[in-house]
Amino acid sequence: MTQTPHASTDPGLGPVARFLKATEIDTRMLGMVGALLAIWVGFHLYGALVNGNGAFLTPRNLWNLSVQTASVGIMACGMVLIIITRHIDLSVGSVLGFTAMIMGIVQVWILPQSLGLGHPLIWVVTCLVGMVVGTVIGAFHGWLVAYRGIPAFIVTLGGLLIWRGAAYLLAGGETISPVDSTFALLGGGPLGAVGAMGSWIVCAIAVAAILWMNLSSRKARRAHGFPLRPLWAEVTMTALTCGLVIGATLVVNAYPWPKGIVTQYAAANNLTVPPEGLFISHGFAIPLLIMVAVAIGMTVMMGRTRFGRYVYAIGGNPDAAELSGINTRMMTVKIFALMGFLTGLSAIVASARQTSATISLGQLDELYVIAAAVIGGTSLAGGVGKIYGAILGALVMQSLKSGMVLIGFDAAIQNIVVGIVLVLAVYVDILYRKRAK
Repeated sequence: MTQTPHASTDPGLGPVARFLKATEIDTRMLGMVGALLAIWVGFHLYGALVNGNGAFLTPRNLWNLSVQTASVGIMACGMVLIIITRHIDLSVGSVLGFTAMIMGIVQVWILPQSLGLGHPLIWVVTCLVGMVVGTVIGAFHGWLVAYRGIPAFIVTLGGLLIWRGAAYLLAGGETISPVDSTFALLGGGPLGAVGAMGSWIVCAIAVAAILWMNLSSRKARRAHGFPLRPLWAEVTMTALTCGLVIGATLVVNAYPWPKGIVTQYAAANNLTVPPEGLFISHGFAIPLLIMVAVAIGMTVMMGRTRFGRYVYAIGGNPDAAELSGINTRMMTVKIFALMGFLTGLSAIVASARQTSATISLGQLDELYVIAAAVIGGTSLAGGVGKIYGAILGALVMQSLKSGMVLIGFDAAIQNIVVGIVLVLAVYVDILYRKRAK
């Protein structure tokens, strides 16, 4: 079979354009990464100049940033599908709060009386309840949109008010705590991480997966006669991706446990703490691993399954999708149900991180989730969106919030900055689509 020449061999291209063509780097993603790095460096330098120490680009802050991003990042993966199909979900923050309150009641008020305090199944049952409740609520929203013809904006705006009020009524406005000790590990913290050895195992698995995917992709291209990337481009991208994974592992392993927790751990395990102290690495936090697993699963689903193709088809042209035989109404229910499932999963992470269920949990999360998806390149016109873009968008949003807190900006300024960034992201999307035509 004759191999099609790669576009990077075009002699009319400049060196930069040739490099981008050869490596097949998404220029929009490259711009997002550049913006993210600019935010990180900017906040770090600002802290160094004003406060005398740059606190942003430190293992501690980057580790905390990864944990803080997880909840919004998980929901942003589902919001991508919602927006691709030309809908919107304004209720995710309230559904998160309601689901968290349900889980708090289950694990604090109900299960200890029936299973016994500290029973090993408490956290398992609680998580299942949370994900089921979120899925049912999402499916109900989807049914109202698809089969009752109510616009998604109205359905989910009503849900924003209804589920927040229902969360308050469930516990009378009380904060429900403490949550099960094993459940709390899902929120991160020194014990809610996999440690140095576990992180290197995760790193090794990720590097092996990257190598396998690149090799299998090249093999599939050759088998089907598609243009192959130059070998140097393959090596460059593989090395870059593996380097990012290894670098992230080094960063999380450089963040040690606090001295007080190390002392408690040493006393509980009959360890002697040397005079210079005992260095125990956090490693990758469990919420981060959950978010990465969700992102990988959603990416595979969107790129390799019929469901994903149907989502893009509906977003591109709903009428044509229905005429081609796609059950667009049932797909809408499934998409909203998936959004609800991911919201329930996010509620697990958020409530475990706070070790409690509060009435304020998830407030304004719907705005950050939508902003993350849009900043990540999901078009409000429908039909366009990537999961990895939403994760990058969530990281950008959380980096802005975290950086502004570190340098002392109050909540009002934070909201102004987030609003400006969201408007700019939509404007950039409009310009990008006009240029692509």
